[in-house]
Amino acid sequence: MKMKFKLAVIALVMICTQSAFSQTKTVTGTVSDESGIPLGGVTVLVVGTSNGASTDFDGNYTLNNVKPTNQLAYSYVGMFGQTITVGSQTKIDVILKESLQALSEVVVVGYGKQSRATVTGAISTVKSEDISALPVTNAESALQGRAAGLTITNSGVPGSSPSVLIRGLGSVGNNNPLYVIDGVIVGNLSGISPNDIESVSVLKDASTTAVYGAQGSSGVVVVTTKKGKNGKGRLNFNTYTGFQTVAKRYDVLETIDYLKYAGELGVFPNRPLSTYKTNTDWQDEIFRVGLLQDYNVSYSGGTENSTHLFSAEYLKQEGTIIDTGFERYSFRANSSAKFGKITVGESMSLSFGKQNPERDEEGRTLIEHAIKSAPYLSVYNSNNLGGFQGPSSSADGQDAVNAVRAQTLGSAVNKTLGIIGNVYAELEIIEGLNFKSQVGLDYYTYNNSSFKPSYSDDSIEGSSTHKQEYAAISRNSGNGQTIIFDNSLTYNTTINDKHNIEVLALVEKYEGQNQSQSASSQNAVTDEVNQLSNEFSSISSSSSEVNKIGYLGRLNYDYEGKYIASASFRRDASSRFGANKRWANFYSASAGWNIAKEGFMEGLDFSNLKLRASYGTVGSDAIGNYLYAPSLTGGFEYPIGGAVAFGVTANGGSNQDLQWETKEIINVGLDLGLFNEKFTASLEYYQNTSDELLIYIPSVLSSGINAGSLPVNAGSVETKGFELVLGFNDYEGDFTWSANLNLGTSKNEVLSLGARDQITGSPYKLGGADVTRTVVGESLFHFYGLVTDGIYQTQDEVKEVLWANPNQVIVKPGDIRFKDLDGNGMINSDDRAIIGNPFPDLTYGLNLDAKYKNFDMSLFITGVAGNEIFNTNTYDLVGGANRLFNVSQSYYDNKWSVTNPTGTEPRILGAPQNNGISDRFVEDGSYTRLKNVSLGYTFPTGMFENYFSKLRVYVSGQNLVTISDYSGLDPEIGGGEFGIDRGKYPQPKSVLVGVQVSF
Repeated sequence: MKMKFKLAVIALVMICTQSAFSQTKTVTGTVSDESGIPLGGVTVLVVGTSNGASTDFDGNYTLNNVKPTNQLAYSYVGMFGQTITVGSQTKIDVILKESLQALSEVVVVGYGKQSRATVTGAISTVKSEDISALPVTNAESALQGRAAGLTITNSGVPGSSPSVLIRGLGSVGNNNPLYVIDGVIVGNLSGISPNDIESVSVLKDASTTAVYGAQGSSGVVVVTTKKGKNGKGRLNFNTYTGFQTVAKRYDVLETIDYLKYAGELGVFPNRPLSTYKTNTDWQDEIFRVGLLQDYNVSYSGGTENSTHLFSAEYLKQEGTIIDTGFERYSFRANSSAKFGKITVGESMSLSFGKQNPERDEEGRTLIEHAIKSAPYLSVYNSNNLGGFQGPSSSADGQDAVNAVRAQTLGSAVNKTLGIIGNVYAELEIIEGLNFKSQVGLDYYTYNNSSFKPSYSDDSIEGSSTHKQEYAAISRNSGNGQTIIFDNSLTYNTTINDKHNIEVLALVEKYEGQNQSQSASSQNAVTDEVNQLSNEFSSISSSSSEVNKIGYLGRLNYDYEGKYIASASFRRDASSRFGANKRWANFYSASAGWNIAKEGFMEGLDFSNLKLRASYGTVGSDAIGNYLYAPSLTGGFEYPIGGAVAFGVTANGGSNQDLQWETKEIINVGLDLGLFNEKFTASLEYYQNTSDELLIYIPSVLSSGINAGSLPVNAGSVETKGFELVLGFNDYEGDFTWSANLNLGTSKNEVLSLGARDQITGSPYKLGGADVTRTVVGESLFHFYGLVTDGIYQTQDEVKEVLWANPNQVIVKPGDIRFKDLDGNGMINSDDRAIIGNPFPDLTYGLNLDAKYKNFDMSLFITGVAGNEIFNTNTYDLVGGANRLFNVSQSYYDNKWSVTNPTGTEPRILGAPQNNGISDRFVEDGSYTRLKNVSLGYTFPTGMFENYFSKLRVYVSGQNLVTISDYSGLDPEIGGGEFGIDRGKYPQPKSVLVGVQVSF
């Protein structure tokens, strides 16, 4: 009986279930893209049936006769499709993600666009969401780790521009890439908001850069800004706020150990005993928690014949060093309109920047002063003029500057204004033939001002080691502009539906001007007036002008996307060269074969298998103006008629043969796509050979030329390496994810320096020997010095190494033992060797994205390997000056002494060579950094449909984890010197929350 009852219940449940699932219903919803913009024309189909519908203009759809067991497939050109099981849902809103394949269908190249399928050159593309994912003040910083072959080194200074290299170094001079924003050549990307960027194309080989001829030798970064789209107006508002901090510190001595160390040095500070109760952490005094906030609003829309977009942004970043920061207001307007066969448009941006910079003093950074300062000195002293306390050399045995006073007393402000824009008109003459004329402008002004009132940091003996008896005022200002006028003809045609041809002819005129003024004065009467006067005043100004003209021809051809070829020729002239070598020719040729389109590949899962190669030449005129002509310099006195007369003399010689630096580029690549681009890969090999590099050779006194050197074209450098990009993309189902990895290697070798034996640079300490050297057969700017070999433990060990002079008394047990590389029983400059390379062998980036229903997460890792850092801070921290500055706790605990003969650090007041240029100060600069991690949630569309079309909140962190053996504050050494850390401003860790809203 029980069994029959159970069977009856089961049968009843099955009948009810079958009845429920056999019922049909109506499903409605909205389909939009990731920015919340509705998508019209999306196909919604019940899988396995012909029952389907399409979304209307507002992205809405209605689908009848749908069963709970059905699956709905959403598809749209350029988007990854989605398949969703209906279940109990009657309203299903869907967000479609742009496919990588769609994004790469059209890429921006020089003077136009091209199908990715027919690209035969080396191009990396970075998407807008990757650029805006990082809260950076400069768009260049957001490109770090996103493209293979792109090496970006950031600085922590708010508002600063990073160092950018494409495929390493190729010149002893300027290696900066060319930047192009919407067809306008600009100096950098500091004047554009990352939120305004649609995409960035990094052009790396001759077939892509040769079209820029005179300016593309170091690669090209092409930026395309966001444009309006047809449809209803869309208002977007994005904001984030958070904090930034630097947690790492150098571990230096506190007051008790510092005084013990002073006694061992034989220095006895002369201060009241109460002073020694103070224990100031000078690093904590200069660092702070900085707030970061950004507000961005944009409005876009369009009709069938016109589009428009307007945006505005306010960014404010407080630096992690006191009294540093950056503010920027930026505005952008893009529009286009079509009138029959004529299309006109414009792109214009305006930015205002205000920076409070780091104020170094006496040629040293704030961090260097902070780690050297005596901990028993207080920061402030109201009895001193200015209100700060500093050391007295006679009383304290040292002269480190009060870093807080150096940064906060007075003021320093740098203001900038930038305008970047273009206007264009395009006429369709006949079908396929278009004429385009464009005028571009890059205009900037800057105004830097500083004011420092009088001060006296110590009055223990009636005078002060650091004092200024007057107020100092300085002003530096300038402006510049670049106007570019392009006229081009483009013809596109297809013959027999197989032969696709594009021809481009272009004329480009470039005019650049800049001027600057500098003035300074003093005021010994009052600190209340911060204006210039004629009291101990100085003033100077300068101006320059450069003009260029170029003619370009380019041919692109492909046969059904299977066999591809491209060629270009450009002829350029630049006013930076003399009449004999003003013109130069640059050319390129490339070819590709998409094997996946061959008949024998049918049935296989290859969506792409393209082999490509390119060869060509590019040039550079990135040198100073007027170097080909002699210039004049003043300040000379001549005895004329028994009196002194002031005059001028020649400062440089005439060289009408001064010419272009040229680069010959070979590139071979293989692109792979499997399962409709679910798996992607790209492998590149490149070899760049730079010739006619600008080298300065010494001038002889008998020439009558004041300049100590003259520029000639003589050098040659070869750079080569590999690049690998791997990708996986899964956008089906509720859980979707992607992973993309890029790797790049670069190695350079100097082939010639002309008449120069070597080029040295980067002085070790002020007035000291140079740290870097460049010679034939080695890499550019490598570190050069002595090689350490432990610590001398006995006098016999000293004599064994220094056998040529066994009676010397300078080097003793406890000093560093250096390798006698030439075996002559002496340690001198002949024993120097290459002790490091500041440029990485490998750069890499890994980006992971995942999404589950309304949750999204991204994780971005970047890093470098195989480079070294010359850490001059170590010189200070190990008592390199052989005088009383603060040192590291590690050095103090491990220094060699008679009572500590196993010490790993040299003795106090040891031999001078202990602290010379050697690998003692060279460290591994490799690092892996969690650059960004974020977690977001997008609220269902129906929850706020009367208010928002999209609402997303997120939390993110930057630079949260860094894995490195480097002992300094930050292994990513930015600034003007490659790989030399002189107390550089470190990058902060950031944590922030943000909101993205679309109306």
